[in-house]
Amino acid sequence: MTREERLENLREICGTNIYACMKCGKCSGRCPANVQPHRFVSRLVRGRLEELLADEKAWDCLTCYACAERCPRGVSPVSVVEAVRKTQVCMKENNHISAEEIPPAVTEYTPQQLFVSVFRKYNG
Repeated sequence: MTREERLENLREICGTNIYACMKCGKCSGRCPANVQPHRFVSRLVRGRLEELLADEKAWDCLTCYACAERCPRGVSPVSVVEAVRKTQVCMKENNHISAEEIPPAVTEYTPQQLFVSVFRKYNG
């Protein structure tokens, strides 16, 4: 896959209108994980594929959709972050974490944000 095809694929996978972003930074101000989601959108708009795929902050995202809720233009930065994750995994041809690294059960140390994220992602 060429660089341009990979960029176009990322834009399709994310499923949001990245060109509507006005770079106000409200999404990053709301992010509890300090991922700075506006940077992912900006890099995709500018075609900076190498920077996007090298950014390990994509794995810090809680997928809480706070950035999408805060955006005044209806852009969903979390969708861009998820598209970057999928592309990183496809390029590495393996998962970011192994099955052994997944905790066997939910404990008191499991962040409450995880439950909110799963609920929003799969019940919407």
